Amino acid sequence: MTAAGERQRSTIWRMNNQADDAVGGAVISGTVAYAGVMTRLDSRPIEQLLLQQGYETERTFTAVVVPGWLDIRERDELEITHPIDDVYYGKRFRIVSVQHSSHNRRDRRNYIILDLRRSIRAHTKQ
Repeated sequence: MTAAGERQRSTIWRMNNQADDAVGGAVISGTVAYAGVMTRLDSRPIEQLLLQQGYETERTFTAVVVPGWLDIRERDELEITHPIDDVYYGKRFRIVSVQHSSHNRRDRRNYIILDLRRSIRAHTKQ
């Protein structure tokens, strides 16, 4: 069963700090916390006044995730995995905040609202 409006499926990555590498740099790796999560991802509009003043602004997004009983935390990452023709397919987003609905954890209508920022990795081999 899919809830109304869930257009994508995503994978939630739990990000962990590993031991430093040989030159003392931080090594961040992730493990899959949840796969195949029903998701609706929407981008937030950029404040036009900030653009007119020449400020660089981060792209922010909102995602609604079902089911609402998942243990999703700040600093986790969300990756869009389905459909493959989605504009954000394969892209990762850093979870900035997590808001749970007021429904009971066992209620089928339960959901989670996530505030996201686009996550770009500096090194591809991690």
